[in-house]
Amino acid sequence: MEFQWNKEQQAFRATVREFLDRHLPDNWERIAHGPGSTAQSHFSRQFCANLAAAGLLVPHWPQRWGGQDADAWSAFILAEEMWAAGEPRGGQYMNVNWIGPTLMRFGSEAQQRRYIPPMAQGETLWCQGFSEPEAGSDLASLRTKAERNQDQYCINGQKIWTSYAAEAETCFLLARTGSGKKGISIFLVPMDTPGITVVEIPSLIGEGDIHEVFFENVMVPASAMLGEEGQAWDIVRTALSLERVGIPRFALASRMLRRAIAMLKQRNDFHHGAVTQAARAHAACEAARLFSYEIIDQRQKGNTVGAEASVARVATVNAERMVAEYVVEHLPEALAGGDPLLLAHHQRGIVAGIASGAAEIQLNLIATQLLQLPREPR
Repeated sequence: MEFQWNKEQQAFRATVREFLDRHLPDNWERIAHGPGSTAQSHFSRQFCANLAAAGLLVPHWPQRWGGQDADAWSAFILAEEMWAAGEPRGGQYMNVNWIGPTLMRFGSEAQQRRYIPPMAQGETLWCQGFSEPEAGSDLASLRTKAERNQDQYCINGQKIWTSYAAEAETCFLLARTGSGKKGISIFLVPMDTPGITVVEIPSLIGEGDIHEVFFENVMVPASAMLGEEGQAWDIVRTALSLERVGIPRFALASRMLRRAIAMLKQRNDFHHGAVTQAARAHAACEAARLFSYEIIDQRQKGNTVGAEASVARVATVNAERMVAEYVVEHLPEALAGGDPLLLAHHQRGIVAGIASGAAEIQLNLIATQLLQLPREPR
């Protein structure tokens, strides 16, 4: 791997930073406090529209879909800078990272024409209907059913922990059309379809962005299915590999660590214990960054990425948690209203091990697929 950025990559990073300087408002850090708040969701629509106009929303997409055919590194540089700033794209990062590319690969021509252009213009927000009360990261256990009736499907069930559901126009929905892993299908469901009810889940960590979504006799045309019936497992594996490494949370963690250190130095309180703990947290951030870079390098070379993506994901969770714990121990006043962005990062750190696939599930994938450890003691 080449550890130095070339001139084009450096120039692209500078362009993204200049854009952020021009378009983030003075009160951005308070808006960023709620990653899925109404205020940030509304802000992100205008922000992403401006990104699109500047050619900075989906530069890594093919030109036919509004991109510039930029490489995987450009996409990751963009994501790093967005996350370091507190992710002003809001929930639209899902469109950019994995929903759009997944539709490009598996969607019908009609689905692509309908859904991809609004994503490229920053005009739409999606949610993903994966987890259920009895099926979190274990998607094979989901119970939401889609029963075919001629040229339609009738969907009944419940989803939980669904981010952005109150603001989203469309749901990337998993539903059971048969038995076992091969009995799961994906539907692209407009959220204003009759029979869909969204209920916000009260949050203990500030403004919430998670919801329960109920489907009661929701009728969708057969053309709403993504791919073929029973193909969800293969599609989701592709999508999640893009999502888990496409979210460089370590960038915000690293910035927040530097911010905390600067605050401690300013009050002459960066003592031996704080220095040692900061070094450990910094090492964790760097480990997460390099693990992620390794995955991007493999993608750039056209190699298939497997459980290595889970290693990068777990390393990022560890980095976020270590920085959050550092702030709790050394700057507790920052979490009591003293610094809104440090508070926002702490809130993100609390859920870091759940979002984009539970960390425990990732560890299981690493054990079985990468280390090839037996499931049962021998």
